[in-house]
This record gives sequence, structure tokens and C-alpha cells, in this order.
Amino acid sequence: MDPIVPQLEKDTRRRRKRRMFSHARIPVRLMVPNFFTLFGLCAGLTSIRMSIEGRYDFALVAIVLAALLDGIDGRIARLLRASSRFGAELDSLADFVNFGVAPAILIFTWGLGDHKSLGWIAVMLFALASALRLARFNTLIDEERPKWQSDFFMGVPTPAAAIIVLLPVYIQHLGLDLRDSPVLLNLVLAYVMLIGLMMVSILPTYSGKLLGERIGREWVLPLFVVSMLVVACLLTYPYATLAIASVAYLAAMPLTWRRFRRLEQLNAGPAPAAAPVADAPRPEPGPGAASGSPRIVDIRPGEQKR
Repeated sequence: MDPIVPQLEKDTRRRRKRRMFSHARIPVRLMVPNFFTLFGLCAGLTSIRMSIEGRYDFALVAIVLAALLDGIDGRIARLLRASSRFGAELDSLADFVNFGVAPAILIFTWGLGDHKSLGWIAVMLFALASALRLARFNTLIDEERPKWQSDFFMGVPTPAAAIIVLLPVYIQHLGLDLRDSPVLLNLVLAYVMLIGLMMVSILPTYSGKLLGERIGREWVLPLFVVSMLVVACLLTYPYATLAIASVAYLAAMPLTWRRFRRLEQLNAGPAPAAAPVADAPRPEPGPGAASGSPRIVDIRPGEQKR
């Protein structure tokens, strides 16, 4: 039997005996972020139902709402100091449903269903990639990373992937239906698989976590104006706003990669100095040698002493 198996069973039993919460009475503030996570999960499940019924507008709105709630619950947990292992596990399960399964069902029922098995393989790859990414993210939570790396994700995060993978749906509402041409539909198929692969890649993507710590006082009012402008555009021109945001996100990836490499070089530090080479030991002077520098005798052929 593999000697690792007994150790894994022992660790599993230890985790099962561990209590989910460290106190018998749970503060109410610990439950607040979980309510937002559950609301987002309800939105994701509703999106699946709307996709099955062919009501793609409502399905898309539900996914966008789930993405907004996903961005809120984490910040609320940090503000209230209400992070818990239960909340982290619940958030991962909700993200898989909201941003892995729901977009896959939407894009499949919208157009990739015409490809039958090939279309199903594409959306299944996208959903499995989201699950693998979330599993990798959970395993890297406890690892110590430099502060500058906290501003980057490895691979495309699942909420962003769920938004940008639906770019063909936005384009269809803007007047260009990619389902009319088999060639364009094949491009949609390849695009969905590409986004799935980008989720499990090591491509650095911008997270913006460090922006939430502190901002300059002069940027407060412009930030409010820009936020209100984005919300107004999203409510008034939802498909155009989402399409522009998706294209801008994809176009910014090379710039993010270059910035990551530049910061990596700046924070690498100076190269360690090479160890000094020890001088070769000099031979001890003979009994007839004078003190000071060692005696050098040049012996040339034909001039040897007799």
C-alpha cells in the first residue's frame, strides 16, 4: 500500500473533527457577508433557469448581478473582519455555479447548441476550468506572497471570465448576430475554449485589491463621478457597456503582463555578490632565500648550472 495513504486518512479525520466556528455563539457580523454570497448564488441559479427558457436578457442580468454581489461580499467581510473558513468555502461553491455553470448554459443554449457534442465539450471545458481555477486559488490563499503581487491574479478570475465569455451575446444585441454564419459560430466555439484556458493559465491579470486600501483625497470626487457614469451607462446601454468593458479587459492583458514583469524585476533585488576567490598558497621560501618577495629563478634551456 502507498505509505502516503495512511497520512492522508489521518489528516482527513483531523479536518472532520475540527469545528467550523471557534465559538459556540457566532457574532451576527460573521453572517452578513454570507447573505450577499447566498443572494449571488440565487442570481446564478436564476440565470440558469432563464437560459433554459430562452430569456437571455434576464439570464445575462442575473450573471452581472451575481458578479456585483461577488465583489461586495469579500470587501464587506474584510471591513467587518468577518472572514471565516465557512464563508470561503461557500464563496467558492457560489462562484462555480454563478461564473462557471451559468455562463456555460447561457452560451450553449444561445448558439453553441447547434454544434451539439462539440459545443457541449467547449462549454464543459469552460466550466471545468472555472472549477480548477477556484481549487487552485483556495490552495494558494495561505501562501506568503510579496505585497506587490497582491495586485495581480494568476490567470483570468472567474467573475471576469464569465463576463467576457459572453461577448458574442453582447455583439448580437448590438446588431451583429454571429449565429448566422457557420464560420463565425466556429470562432465563438474557439473563443469560449480560449477563455477557459486563460482561467487556468499563469498569465498575470490585474486585480485592483491594493486600490481598496487608500486613495488620495483629490481622487475621491472623480472616483464618485466615474462610478456613477459607469452605472448610468450600464443601465442605459447595457450591451454596449459590457462589450466595451470586455474588449478593454482583453486589450489590457498585454499591458498587465508587461507591468508585472517590470515590477518583478524591480523587486528581485541586486544579484548576490560572487564569493571572493582565495589566493593560492605561496610556497615557503627555502633556507637560502632572502626575506621579502620569493626568489624567482629563470631556467632556460642550455643555461642550466653545472
